[in-house]
Amino acid sequence: MSAILLITRNEWRRQFVQPFAWIVLALVGALLAWQFLVAVDVFMKHAGKLASTPGAPGITELIAVPMLQSLSNLMLLLVPLATMQSLAGERRAHTLPLLLAAGVGSMRIVLGKYLGSLLLVVLIVALAVAMPLSLSAGTSLDLGRLAAATLGVVLQAATLTAIGIACSAWTAHPALAAAATLVTGSLLAMLDLGARFQGVENALVNWLAMSTHLEPFLRGIVSSVAVAYYVLVAAFALALGARRLDTLRTRA
Repeated sequence: MSAILLITRNEWRRQFVQPFAWIVLALVGALLAWQFLVAVDVFMKHAGKLASTPGAPGITELIAVPMLQSLSNLMLLLVPLATMQSLAGERRAHTLPLLLAAGVGSMRIVLGKYLGSLLLVVLIVALAVAMPLSLSAGTSLDLGRLAAATLGVVLQAATLTAIGIACSAWTAHPALAAAATLVTGSLLAMLDLGARFQGVENALVNWLAMSTHLEPFLRGIVSSVAVAYYVLVAAFALALGARRLDTLRTRA
């Protein structure tokens, strides 16, 4: 088994041996279920009016997409909690020097930790998507738009996870890693809002905002520019994390 897969498996096991992952899944599932049931109830009350209105939005637009949009905002809090222990916890427990001394490359360590944390994040997204999909037996969903929105949320969550791994590599305190991830993710999410408030549109600051690149996916459009943005930001964050491990390796 390759070093990356071994580290990924160990990270996955570490998360689910502890109650944290189960508590997060339970709380997020309860919150999303409440939002889902409320949205379905509102939709049923207005179903007759919507059916008689040409071009009225359907379940995908009124239930599925808003749920995923809410989840994308919730990820700003969930991802820092999911990644704060990945490398900072290893340093705090004094087990990172053992991992570095095992001859495993820094990028492999970072990728293994990243994939292990990402599996939990993807599981949360799958939990959210399963709820509107359960309605497909009794109504018609726009599966293409739902798939595009899901892809956008996964890409954003994957990018936030990479930022979380990088922040975790740069500190030995998990709480500080979580705070740095939260601040960085929130800044990237609110750049566009602040720029538009100042009347700035279609500028570099708008392009740097995560929310700008999520919007096409929520509309059912898979943007290659948005995909490239998420990939580049995630790769840059992981490279910073690997660079930090190289520095720690030389100091050991």
